[in-house]
Amino acid sequence: MDSGFDWGVIQRSLPYLFLTGMKFTLALTAFAMTGGIIFGTILAMMRLSSMRAVSAIAGAYVNLMRSIPLVLVIFWFYFCAPYIGMWLTSAPRPVQVGPEYSAFLTFTMFEAAYYCEIMRAGIQSIARGQVWSGYALGLNYWQTMGHIVLPQAFRNMVPVLLTQTIILFQDTSLVYVISATDFLGAAAKIANRDYRLVEMYSFAAVVYFIVSFGLSLMVKRLQVRIAVIR
Repeated sequence: MDSGFDWGVIQRSLPYLFLTGMKFTLALTAFAMTGGIIFGTILAMMRLSSMRAVSAIAGAYVNLMRSIPLVLVIFWFYFCAPYIGMWLTSAPRPVQVGPEYSAFLTFTMFEAAYYCEIMRAGIQSIARGQVWSGYALGLNYWQTMGHIVLPQAFRNMVPVLLTQTIILFQDTSLVYVISATDFLGAAAKIANRDYRLVEMYSFAAVVYFIVSFGLSLMVKRLQVRIAVIR
């Protein structure tokens, strides 16, 4: 291994790092955030339901996901997804899902449990009187939630939802365990190929720091603006 910090290996690797690695990382983050918020909102309403069976099912799912390390959930979905696909499609053999699609499924289902608790807190922050007002106007439960409660809850929880998304962005680096090529995985492949571990891992750390810190500043500014509006 040559001595000295080699900037050239970083420069040569930029297209692969960003067009392949970062592209997958951002796509996974966006998909898991969108799917997680949608599914998490449904779970939150289930947890707040007056039907004890529905609330218990949602609560069991959330507690299960929040009690298992993410890396184990990644392995779990990666090895179980082919058999789930075989069962859903009635195929004669396990359906080959692949690490990328498995990662999309895993992070969506896992993050839904965390977004659920955020949304549940947001829904509970809305005054109960507004719910009764919706009922007084003739709206049913779902209409009251969709037109009165959820819009306000989303506004209250936007900073927290974005903070969780920053954590999600960082957690996507764990897909290396199933050989999916995210930004960190791309850096690791180049580091091992060129024996430039210090350069590639240092550059990856700087990029993650810049993105995460920049987004954190945006969240803080958003919190200030929301506080001023109120």
